[in-house]
Amino acid sequence: MERRELLYEGKAKQVYRTADPDLLIQHFKDDATAFNAQKRGTIASKGIINNRTSEVFFKLLEEHGVATHFVRRLSDRDMLIRSCDIVKIEVVARNIIAGSLAKRLGRPEGELLSEPVLEHYLKDDALGDPMINDWHIRVLRLATAPELQTINETALKVNAILREFLDARGIVLVDMKLEFGRHQGKMLLADEICPDTCRFWDKATSEKLDKDRFRRDLGGVEEAYQEVARRICGVAL
Repeated sequence: MERRELLYEGKAKQVYRTADPDLLIQHFKDDATAFNAQKRGTIASKGIINNRTSEVFFKLLEEHGVATHFVRRLSDRDMLIRSCDIVKIEVVARNIIAGSLAKRLGRPEGELLSEPVLEHYLKDDALGDPMINDWHIRVLRLATAPELQTINETALKVNAILREFLDARGIVLVDMKLEFGRHQGKMLLADEICPDTCRFWDKATSEKLDKDRFRRDLGGVEEAYQEVARRICGVAL
């Protein structure tokens, strides 16, 4: 599948047209950003790892009846995806208190939530992706009530499937960011699922195996990403 013109370039990915208007190529970069792009850097092989882990997760979710934009992986860094009208809502599924939630609630990081919590954020870099609620979503017409219900139900299903999958590989799914898009009248899970968009902790030691190592200058960033690849993909990349 040949890349055509560049449609979009974000902090971690590029999206290209193809000869088929219903299909796009998503290219994964090694660029790393944090704090709304105030901190920038690169993580060696990050694009390769994020592409491969996203492939594993999307295939797993499709097997469990979750509709996604994934078609197939084309190369180390390229993924063929269905063209979507991305919903301007980022959905965060939380299982353990960490990051901004610890600050907002004044609770210790690492505290287990009694049940998964969903949060919604307006997808707008210029505004810093502010948190929004159902009322904002309705008034701003970001999604219809049935669409939001589908998004929330799918996010909880994805969370449950991935928690079980990762637990068997010695990884705790602390939280994750999900995005959705409309494709031919259907809501699809889109974007990526990887150490950039999830908090992964080692089950035995609680060692961080995700982008928090970059955000917090903890060191061992590449090693953490490679460990995730080894456990999820079965091979270091």
